[in-house]
Amino acid sequence: MTKKLIASLVGALILFIWQFLSYGPLNIHVNQMDYTPVQDELLGAFEQANLEPGEYFLPRAPLSATSADQQKMYEQYKGKPYATLQYHAQLEYSMGGNMLRGFVVDFLAVFILSWLLMQFAQLTMYSSILASLGVGLIGYFTINYLDHIWFEVSSLPDLIDAIVPWTLIGIWMGYWLNRS
Repeated sequence: MTKKLIASLVGALILFIWQFLSYGPLNIHVNQMDYTPVQDELLGAFEQANLEPGEYFLPRAPLSATSADQQKMYEQYKGKPYATLQYHAQLEYSMGGNMLRGFVVDFLAVFILSWLLMQFAQLTMYSSILASLGVGLIGYFTINYLDHIWFEVSSLPDLIDAIVPWTLIGIWMGYWLNRS
């Protein structure tokens, strides 16, 4: 159990440090959080509309709309602009709490991976790297890439985040879990 805990702790640190680099100094995600010079007007419009905090796809028919109403709305907006929106009523910075929660999630993810790797009859460096990379890619394909397919959002930064840290974690796990 100690071996698995150390493997998970160091793996979580690798993931956590990569996430810091990816969103911070390397700025890989810059195009996913771009600036618009009309931000004040947009935010003011959301506030004036008393928009409830939540996630929105614009345009969208109400849930009560019939199939015919949905089709009519689709035809009305076809070829026009659309948007996805995550709206929050107030901006709050909780860096410490968010970082703690992020590290706990990273630890749990890597702990699950270490458990999976320890189920292998014979764990090699190669199988550790491939399995770890597979875990990263499964997350990317089923979450970020699906968003890219349906909402045409940028997902290249997320693909990089699926490949780089999970490969590094696979190298670490292949080394550590094979030690006597």
